Amino acid sequence: MTKSKITVFMPMGEITDIEATLNELSVNAQIHEVFITGKNIPEVMHLPEKACFSEIESLQSTAGIKKMSELSKTPYTLIYTKSLPLKLGAFALERMLQVAENTRAGMVYSDHYQMKDGKLQPLPVIDYQMGSLRDDFNFGSLMLYETDALVKAAQDMNEVYKFAGLYDLRLRVSQHKMLFRIPEFLYTEMETDTRKSGEKMFDYVDPRNRAVQIEMEKACTQHLKDIGGWLKPEFPEVKFTEEQFPVEASVIIPVRNRIKTIEDAIRSVFSQKTAFDFNLIVVDNYSTDGTTEKLQQLAREDNRLIHVIPDRNDLGIGGCWNEGVFHEKCGKFAIQLDSDDLYINHSVIQHIVDAFYTQNCAMVVGSYQMVNFKLEEIPPGLIDHREWTPDNGRNNALRINGLGAPRAFYTPVIRSIRVPNVSYGEDYALGLAISRHYQIGRIYEPLYLCRRWEENTDASLDVNKMNAHNTYKDRIRTIELMARMEMNRR
Repeated sequence: MTKSKITVFMPMGEITDIEATLNELSVNAQIHEVFITGKNIPEVMHLPEKACFSEIESLQSTAGIKKMSELSKTPYTLIYTKSLPLKLGAFALERMLQVAENTRAGMVYSDHYQMKDGKLQPLPVIDYQMGSLRDDFNFGSLMLYETDALVKAAQDMNEVYKFAGLYDLRLRVSQHKMLFRIPEFLYTEMETDTRKSGEKMFDYVDPRNRAVQIEMEKACTQHLKDIGGWLKPEFPEVKFTEEQFPVEASVIIPVRNRIKTIEDAIRSVFSQKTAFDFNLIVVDNYSTDGTTEKLQQLAREDNRLIHVIPDRNDLGIGGCWNEGVFHEKCGKFAIQLDSDDLYINHSVIQHIVDAFYTQNCAMVVGSYQMVNFKLEEIPPGLIDHREWTPDNGRNNALRINGLGAPRAFYTPVIRSIRVPNVSYGEDYALGLAISRHYQIGRIYEPLYLCRRWEENTDASLDVNKMNAHNTYKDRIRTIELMARMEMNRR
């Protein structure tokens, strides 16, 4: 065994970019060999002594993972996922090795810098946990795997993936070893995706990515089966006649300072045509911009509007939802509408309530159309979450970052679970908990217009806020996964 401890794999790209990265890697004494992967190998490229080509078509594929496991003869395997220039920090690889050896982790990754629009920006990542099942979890572009763990995972791979190989690898390694974050900025990577957070968040439901999503779901489903967290598509019957309610349905809108949009939202509710009685509960979380006065005016116009100002001032969106669903005038079904959105036509409430009965479910999730503030359609257009299937939706829900909207709930069920008192991910946490026990119904045609504008809470988040959001959702998944594993053990 050579004294050098690392074999590197990196994809082919522009020759000048690859050469810049090779210059960084080839001088490091810890590196034994660098494999440049791809199908089109340039004949004119001069390689340093440690570097060679390997016809691995993609590092994201199962074939690529298996080939790496065969070629790596060192204790550790470094995977660099980008073809743009990489710049290592001082003693960066030595530090990654040191932590890997000290922790016996299956893989280590680290905080790093990004060169974006010509500016150097710190990019902290987040700790991996049991519920970090998103296939787009950000490890950064540099991951150091223990080769023995990589080889074992590759040997266990029975399904052949074109896109989900690297995702399958880290799931399999995580079953036996830690995936360990080093909270130190150890390298600089180039970033070319300059979109805002609100523009990136719907990539996974873009129809163009459907083939990728199918593979990711298969890999995650197998992982859940391996660790005892997969649930069969078996659900109890929901009985809708056990309690009496003042009306059949209530639309619930939590609001704080939405004077520009709240009237549009409320009038879209007033315009609904139904075969039953419904009301609208607006939980006004101490607005200061005129929203409160506007609600008072609208409540005088239509007595179906119940304007609620909570007794306490420590509520997030989830806490406001609890105020609504536990209100004495809440109906049998509690239906969501955000304060800056509006229903797409006059039959939405009727359509949702009908779905509860026809699909016998405790929660219904619809679809929506993305629009700008002027209600003009914007990409990606219709968000319908067709990745949800009756057979596997409750399991795939642990991989994706949301269940869709608008959401509606059978009130006794949401009251029994309650909504976490947070202002991000509260709906996802509730949906996961419900799907553990009940079927979730789906409506695939658009039910409301979702406005994307500068005042959306997730329109443009800095990295620390995004990390906080992602950490919370991963924690919710961890809680839910542990509950499902325990339920299966029983």
